[in-house]
Amino acid sequence: MTDINTAKGSGEGPSKDPIDRMAPDVGLPSAVALERLTPVVELIFFAYRDFTSESDAVLEAYGFGRAHHRVLHFVTWRSGLRVADLLETLRITKQSLARVLKKLVDRGFIVQEAGAADRRERRLYPTLEGRKLAEQLRALQTRRIAAALGEIEPAGQAAALGFLLALTAQPDRAGLAQMLADCGMTPSRPMTETRVR
Repeated sequence: MTDINTAKGSGEGPSKDPIDRMAPDVGLPSAVALERLTPVVELIFFAYRDFTSESDAVLEAYGFGRAHHRVLHFVTWRSGLRVADLLETLRITKQSLARVLKKLVDRGFIVQEAGAADRRERRLYPTLEGRKLAEQLRALQTRRIAAALGEIEPAGQAAALGFLLALTAQPDRAGLAQMLADCGMTPSRPMTETRVR
């Protein structure tokens, strides 16, 4: 029987399994760590539900959903974005984007224009109506974020931002950290393998 007080692979040092590293007790088996982290998963589900609830209601009035919101968000705040870059950002298929984008274009929220340097590339821009809707949705969500951050001391705010950053895919982190820094926000640095002992 395995001793739950020793690290996996006894004699090989601490486990490299992130679940084991995050467990409050050193060497806790993954099954127990998974059980302890399940409430965090549920907390994220509840936070996301409440984070999107007000914007979902606004979107529903337009016959839109969260996919439309994501596309409109990036097209508005990165005006002139290439379709190829939007696909990469959202990590969705061309077919999925085409369906959502068609509805936004047909309804007058986004326009597509050929690129100035390369006429084959398509650039996306919000219309006045698209920008108004994006600003309304942003106001709802930033108000909720501001209220939540306002309930946490500054060190906790940095830790919350660091946690969200650590949840993102590794290739995106540097750019996202820079985006936060450009807005005067400094997340706690995620632990790396070299910092774990």
